[in-house]
Amino acid sequence: MSDLCRTFPNLLLEQQAIRAKCFHPSGTFVEFKKEEIEQSIPERFEQIVRRYPERIAVKTKHDQLTYCELNKAANRVAHAILEQGGKSEEPVALLIQHDAPMIAAILGVLKAGRICVPIDPSFPKERVGYMLEDSQASLIVTNTKNLSLARELVKETIPLLDIDTPDSDYSTENLCLSLSPRTLAYILYTSGSTGQPKGVVQDHRNVLYSVYVETNSFHISSEDRLSLLHPFSSSASVKYLFGALLNGASLFPFDLREEGLARLATWLIQEGITICDFITTVFRYFAYGLSRSESFPSLRLICLGSESVSKQDVELYKRYFHPNSILVILLATNETATIREYFIDTGSEILGDIVPTGYRVEGKEVLLLDDEGRDVTFNDAGEIAVKSRYLSLSYWRRPDLTEAKFLPDPSGGEERIYLTGDLGRMQPDGCLVHIGRRDFQVKIRGYRVEVGEVEGALMALESIKEAVVVAREDLGGDKRLVAYLVPAGKVAPKAGELRSFLKEKLPDYMVPSAFVMLEAMPRTPNGKVDRRALPDPGKSRPQLEDPFVAPRTPVEKELAQIWAEVLSLDRVGVHDNFFESGGNSLTAARIVSRVLQRFRLELSMQLLFEAPTVAEMAAVIMQNRVKNSGEGDLEGVVAELESLSDDEAQFLLVKGDPERS
Repeated sequence: MSDLCRTFPNLLLEQQAIRAKCFHPSGTFVEFKKEEIEQSIPERFEQIVRRYPERIAVKTKHDQLTYCELNKAANRVAHAILEQGGKSEEPVALLIQHDAPMIAAILGVLKAGRICVPIDPSFPKERVGYMLEDSQASLIVTNTKNLSLARELVKETIPLLDIDTPDSDYSTENLCLSLSPRTLAYILYTSGSTGQPKGVVQDHRNVLYSVYVETNSFHISSEDRLSLLHPFSSSASVKYLFGALLNGASLFPFDLREEGLARLATWLIQEGITICDFITTVFRYFAYGLSRSESFPSLRLICLGSESVSKQDVELYKRYFHPNSILVILLATNETATIREYFIDTGSEILGDIVPTGYRVEGKEVLLLDDEGRDVTFNDAGEIAVKSRYLSLSYWRRPDLTEAKFLPDPSGGEERIYLTGDLGRMQPDGCLVHIGRRDFQVKIRGYRVEVGEVEGALMALESIKEAVVVAREDLGGDKRLVAYLVPAGKVAPKAGELRSFLKEKLPDYMVPSAFVMLEAMPRTPNGKVDRRALPDPGKSRPQLEDPFVAPRTPVEKELAQIWAEVLSLDRVGVHDNFFESGGNSLTAARIVSRVLQRFRLELSMQLLFEAPTVAEMAAVIMQNRVKNSGEGDLEGVVAELESLSDDEAQFLLVKGDPERS
């Protein structure tokens, strides 16, 4: 395989300049050395505790713990786990809400040499039950608030440990267990947006490597104050949790489900948060609710990930955040951690509709492969594959899937290759552009379409807050694109406006045939868009510029019925534009074929482009019948005209006769 990334090993000068500003003003940054990944997470954490015992480690709405207090709480949990018996590297499930006790429990599980399986108790019971069964957890660590849920799910088949009522006899001293960096640390379950959730296995070394990369990239110092908005069950939370606690910084979990976005701005300012983590959509909704009066002087880094970033998101950052803050776009997966970074400041210019996911991260080489596994050339789409020695170890209890997705190094080295299922394009300067999931790549009328490009074009509109595009089959079995949109304002854009905008940017086959407005996108428990839960677009007539006018003559009624059947709509008005109603060249051919068959007229395909409404096509048909029919048929035409007003009849006759127009 060729090495696209090594052709451009250095960041662009602009990226280097922005990263050079990415420091806490205290100047207290200490480099995380590469050799420090060759230890266990508890070992590194206990070093930090000795260095900063009285510094705030975790602060939430309900708790505030110093490093010394957090360490003692974690030790008590670890001793309680060991008291339960069992073997090392056994999975222990954590069923605790988004608060400080969850952090103590995570550290306690790792200190005891067990595998941490964090589960969000707000997930649907069926999902929680599946994770407990699949992980084969030997113990559930929970608290009083979630104890009844845990009992209901396991029905005494798995022992429970309630950390809110610990035995005072449990020691708060360090356990001093000797744990290898290769000890299993986490099983993190994927969102399950395309099937059942899969458990992704990470060891201590991989977690520490992720912290090593983020620490030196973001220049995390002991003076930093990091938010934690991601749920503890996500891989992103691991990066920010340990990015803070393994550097002596302070961690501030914020429960978005409980507190909501309305309180977030005040909280960020009051707590002096310096690094804030956002799922992209959460950031967008948050920024839309801001006014010019807010200021975030302490916020030096805004990190966006988990979903694609639009040009609109960058504009929101520039509009509402302090000029000294920096926006960081991250591309990561559960299996690889961060693989690309892109730094943006208020002077950065984004070319095109899609924001790049950026440049290489140390130790994570990106390859782009075609369907046969061969390298693609610059600017061509290919599947993103990651070559590294710091990949997830496997999928938990899924050797078949592990073998399919993790490939050995062809050269026989320690590195492996992970096939992400994502699509991307590599620019000549080594910058990667993410264009969506391979699962979402579809063929429309023989053309291959990456729906991420269509979504990116739609997100360039200020009137659109969210956009998801999927392919659905019409009644004829052909695939058509349907766009699901959340408008940014109270007034949703019209379908005609959207089509006109897209036609200036995309070829005809990439323009969706239907636009469905939603109040909010359906989401998986991990916060990603649940495409399988998107509603059927139905057969409702789209919102068009012209109001609905019912057919008035027999010809118009027959034409409207033909159009409605071909376009899969419940009704078609006589002034509805065929192409703005979702028509394309393929459905146009069906319309013309049906019209020729019904009216036995020699009409060309070009007719539909020249007469794209029912009224206009009816006028052409009636004019043809006037020219080519006998006296009896002519009387029928006159009868149709008499059913219209004088102005409408004149319009139809003139429209149907090019010479008179």
